[in-house]
Amino acid sequence: MLIRQMLEEKEKRFLSPYAQLSSQSRGRRIPEEECTIRPAFQHDRDRIIHSKSFRRLKHKTQVFLVPGGDHYRTRLTHTLEVAQIARTMARALSLNEDLTEAIALGHDLGHTPFGHAGEEILNEICPGGFRHAAQSLRVVDLLERDGKGLNLTFEVRDGILKHSKGKGDLIVDDPEDMPATYEGRLVRIADIIAYINHDLDDAVRAGLISPQDIPGDCSEVLGDSHGKRIDTMVRDILEQASDSEPLKIELSDRKLEATIKLRDFLYDRVYDLPSVHGDFVKSAKILRELYAYFLEHGEEFRKEAGEAFNHEPVERSIADFIAGMTDRYAFKLYEKIFLPQPWMII
Repeated sequence: MLIRQMLEEKEKRFLSPYAQLSSQSRGRRIPEEECTIRPAFQHDRDRIIHSKSFRRLKHKTQVFLVPGGDHYRTRLTHTLEVAQIARTMARALSLNEDLTEAIALGHDLGHTPFGHAGEEILNEICPGGFRHAAQSLRVVDLLERDGKGLNLTFEVRDGILKHSKGKGDLIVDDPEDMPATYEGRLVRIADIIAYINHDLDDAVRAGLISPQDIPGDCSEVLGDSHGKRIDTMVRDILEQASDSEPLKIELSDRKLEATIKLRDFLYDRVYDLPSVHGDFVKSAKILRELYAYFLEHGEEFRKEAGEAFNHEPVERSIADFIAGMTDRYAFKLYEKIFLPQPWMII
C-alpha cells in the first residue's frame, strides 16, 4: 500500500463524518496522477507554499502602508495567523487539517498591493470589476507557473473563492455564499477572528488607539487582550459546534454582536481615519496611472510583464499584472515610468 493510501485510510478511521476526506475529493480541473506520498489536500498545500504569489505576500500591505516597524502585520503574517486559528479548530472538531490549511494559505493570493485600497481602485477601473477572492482563484487556476496554474482540487478552490466577507454579514446562511466544506467555513470565520484582532493590535502599536478606547462591553464579552479575544472566539465556535446537529460553524449571538461591534470600531477609528486612509488615496493614484499607462503602451506592458500576461483581453492582463505586484514593486515601477531618473553617465 502506498503511503498516500495509508494516510487516506487513517483519515477514514479518525476524522469526523463532517470532514472532507482526501480520497473523496471532487478532483482537479485537469486530471493528473496523484502523489504516492501526499494525499490530495496536503499536495495542494505544498503547491501553494512553494508558489511565487505566496512569497510575494510578505511585501503586501495588511492595514498600514509599508510599515517601518518590524512587528506590524503584512498580508503574509495575516495568512499564517488565519491558518493557525483555522487549523486549531479543525483539529478540535476532527475535520481535515490539510484541507483547512491549504484553503487558509491560499485565500489571499490574489490580494492587490496597498491592501483593500488597491482592490477598490481595480474594481473601479477594470471592465467587469475586481474582487480579491475571485482573483485568488484566478491566481491558482491560471496565473501561477507562468500561466499553467497550480491545478488544485475543487475543495481548495471553492474555499479560496468563498472566504471573503467584506463589509457584509460576518455569518451568512445563503448556500451559494458558503464554502462547500466545513473546512472552508472554518477558514472563513478564522479570517474574521484573525484580522479583527491583529488589526486592533497593530492600531494600538501605531498609537492610533489605546487599549482603553476599545469598547468596554466588547472587552467584557470577548476579553481585554489580543490573546484572550482569540481564545474566547475560538472556544465559543467550538462550543456552538459541539451542541449542533448537523454541524454549525458560527459564533453565539452575544459573541457575534461583540465581534461585529469591534469590526465597526475598526472602520470608524482605524481604517477610515484620514491619516491611514490618506496614504491609500495616494497609492490608488499609483495603480490608476500604471493601469492607464500600460493600456496606452502595449509594447512596454508586454516587455515589463512578460509572456505570462499575454492573454486577452489586454485589460484583464494588465489587472492581473498589477494585482500581483508587491507594494514596493509598484512604487519602484511608478518611479521608473513617471519620475525623472538621475543621469548616471559621467
